[in-house]
Amino acid sequence: MADLAAGVEEYLFALTVERGLAANTLAAYRRDLNQYLEFLARRTPETADLDRFVDHLDRRGLAPASVARKLAAVRGLHRFLVHEGHETQDPTRLLEHPRPRDPFPKALTIDQTVALVEAPDLATRAGRRDRALLEFLYASGARVSEAVDLNLGDLDLEERTAFLTGKGDKQRLIPVGSKAVEAIFNWLPDRLEISRRGRDADAVFLNLRGGRLSRQSVFRLVRHHAGRVGIAPATISPHTLRHSAATHMVEGGADLRSVQVMLGHARISTTQVYTRVSPQHLVEVFFLSHPRSR
Repeated sequence: MADLAAGVEEYLFALTVERGLAANTLAAYRRDLNQYLEFLARRTPETADLDRFVDHLDRRGLAPASVARKLAAVRGLHRFLVHEGHETQDPTRLLEHPRPRDPFPKALTIDQTVALVEAPDLATRAGRRDRALLEFLYASGARVSEAVDLNLGDLDLEERTAFLTGKGDKQRLIPVGSKAVEAIFNWLPDRLEISRRGRDADAVFLNLRGGRLSRQSVFRLVRHHAGRVGIAPATISPHTLRHSAATHMVEGGADLRSVQVMLGHARISTTQVYTRVSPQHLVEVFFLSHPRSR
């Protein structure tokens, strides 16, 4: 490992001198290779170990592009070491490239979504909070960061609207459905009492200690309630509700421009992914709308 670590330093120096890479690029190479060294620990790098390294990266849920970048750094290192005579063969030569994942977002069916948002136990304070949060995520298509950053002043429950602050601190006004409004109304008395314990008096969604709910907590509670209604927790995240809201709106006849505004997408091309509707819906639309379908 000491020899390989020294090889990393030599490789990075060569990249600096010969290719003149920018400091940020070199820092990324160093992070990726240090992660590789930490994984190998006391092993001698072999193809089997490198396969396990790829599996390790996949289990962390990294995007294929991130895995590919890390493997490019590892491949570059071993090719350099072979070229310089420090290694006799390249252990990365048999490595497969990471398989691309389905680029389309996964959406729940309407029945699954209803089961999920109605899963929390309304007899408990946490259940009323979770119900309000899940209903809001689905009603608004909000990102998890937008939901946890939501303040009371951002809500107008009488008008059934909310201001969301998205990427780049851009704000947008979105409608909030009646089910979400009802759930938030039911949560507000609990929220008022809990807020006295903490310092986040403005946050809509609080933990039971009075602090603003964290993104990690939202991930956990979404997966908890998913498991309770028979949805595999590993297949779902708060973003699944955002995808489901957009998909269901498009399948219900919403135009892409309206969905784009609601989701806060900067480009319509980002929203166009939701045009991939279910085959069943496509058949229904065809027979209802095509003049030669009858």
